[in-house]
Order: sequence, then C-alpha cells, then structure tokens
Amino acid sequence: MNANLSSFLISIVVFGSLLGVCHGAELRKHFYKDSCPLAEDIVKEIIWKRVASNSTLPAKFLRMHFHDCFVRGCDASILLDSTANNQAEKAAIPNLSLGGFDVIDEVKTELEKTCPGVVSCADIIALAARDSVSYQFQRPIWEVLTGRRDGSISHKSDSEVRANNIPSPLFDFSSLKQSFANKGLTVHDLVVLSGGHTIGVGHCNFFSNRLYNFTGKNDADPSLNSTYAAFLKTQCKNLSNKITIVPMDPGSPLSFDNNYFKNLKLNQGLFQSDAALLTNNEATNTVDELLDSQDFFTEFGQSMKRMGAIHVLTGSSGEIRKKCNVVNS
Repeated sequence: MNANLSSFLISIVVFGSLLGVCHGAELRKHFYKDSCPLAEDIVKEIIWKRVASNSTLPAKFLRMHFHDCFVRGCDASILLDSTANNQAEKAAIPNLSLGGFDVIDEVKTELEKTCPGVVSCADIIALAARDSVSYQFQRPIWEVLTGRRDGSISHKSDSEVRANNIPSPLFDFSSLKQSFANKGLTVHDLVVLSGGHTIGVGHCNFFSNRLYNFTGKNDADPSLNSTYAAFLKTQCKNLSNKITIVPMDPGSPLSFDNNYFKNLKLNQGLFQSDAALLTNNEATNTVDELLDSQDFFTEFGQSMKRMGAIHVLTGSSGEIRKKCNVVNS
C-alpha cells in the first residue's frame, strides 16, 4: 500500500520524507554491512531453503510482517510468547492462524551463532517476508531497509480487530481507509498492499456471511460474482464452518502476481474488505493501474517499505533479543 513513485531515484527522495511520518528515518540499506556482513545472506539462504519445501510460507511471512507492523509498529512483538502474567499478541484471534515462527527461530539461531546480539528479530521478519516472496523469482523483488530494534511489550488486547489496529476482512472502505491512515499509510498503500491477497488462504468464517447472510436476511452479497459464490458454497457449506480454508486467489494461489486485481474486476474478491476497494473511485482507479503487473511489483515494493517503517524502534530504543520469542532477561 504506497504512494505512486515512478523511478528509483525519485523514490529515494520521496521515501526519505515519508519515513519521518512512520518514524523510520534511521532505517537504511545494508544496516549490518559492518556489524554482521553475512546477515542478509544467512536470512535468504534459510528462507529460500524452507520455501523450496513449503510453498505456503511466503503468504505466512507477509501476513506475519503485516500483523506485526500494525500493532505497536514493526518491533517483532508478534513473536513474543505469552507468560504466566500476560497473554501476548500471538493469543489474539487474528493471530491464531499465523505460521512460520519455527523458521524465524531457525534464522535467529543461526544469526546468533554468527553475530551474537546484533540482528533484530524485527529485521528478520521484514527480510523473511521479502525473501520468501522473492524465492519464486530467484532475486529480491523489493528493497528492505534495516536497523529496526525489538520491542519488549506484547498484549493480546492490542491485536484485537479494530480500526486502530489490525483491519478486519469484514471492514467497509471507510474503516479500511481509517485503519491505514492511522499508520500513516494512504489509500494507494491500502490497495497495493491488499494485493498480498494474491497468495494465501482464507477461512470460511471470515467470508461465509457473504454467501448466506449478508444483511441478516439469509441473503448473499449481490456484489459477489454468482459463479464464484456458487463455488465457494461447495467449500463452505454453512455459516458455522471455522475450519475449511480456500485460496484467496483461486487461479494461482501460490504464485505472487497481480491476479488479485484481475479477480477483483470480475467481482471475485474473497473478503468484504476486498470488494470494498471497488466502492471508492480513488481505490478503483488504483486497482485499474495495478492490472499492469510491472506497476504492481514496483508499487508493492514501495508500499512494503512504508509499512515496514511504521513506528519502528531504532538507535538506543528497544533491544536486540537473544531469542525472538522472549525478551532479554
């Protein structure tokens, strides 16, 4: 979800000004060049190895990064385990279906062997999101600025779905716009980042109301493509199904591409929040622009930079966790 930045040189200038909004001015390219020169190579090697044998990981890491940044900023608070005295973000309903934590731990363990106490878990998440998606292309498809530090606070209540934190798949456009604006992100960012739904799956209970009870009168959402709705009903047979999952992009669910936007134009967005993008002229115009795959890849990278800078901890703020799931003692 990002501003319309057309060339790399221009984007550097514009991005520098935007980082101030997101508190990420101290993030920079190759932050670990001197302190841990192999850091990014180590992350990529492990992530690519794991994605090669588990094609669901890119969607998981994208979602992990998103859920981390939208709660307390990109500080790896999503990785902290609950304790006897505190239920952490992991315990919140939107995060119960997150995955890939074991791979993050594997990366952290290797980095601690190579450069103890240097690379933050927050940076690992940001790099894992980029590298996992990039495996398909065998090259990095966006630049990740690094220098984040880790937070020490993680509360379940902070991750409940509401307009000032994680947006709901049931949100209408105004709620989505406000949710992103609260993080310093634009309508353009909202639409671009929604393109992440081109990979991954959705649980029936987050969209089945569109099939069976859209307005509380046992009706279907009239904006949903009828053929697509009929297919979804074969997968989600009732409103109470909380187990079944379906691809968010039925045509190419494991391929990172711009098919999400092509599906949207066919009224085949899975969630109400997807369909909502066509209820606003600015958002719809952006959807149309992103029907060009190269525009989508370029804009997605820029929006991911902006999202990855939300309320980051840098300098002497926060800490570098020794283990990603617990704060340092």
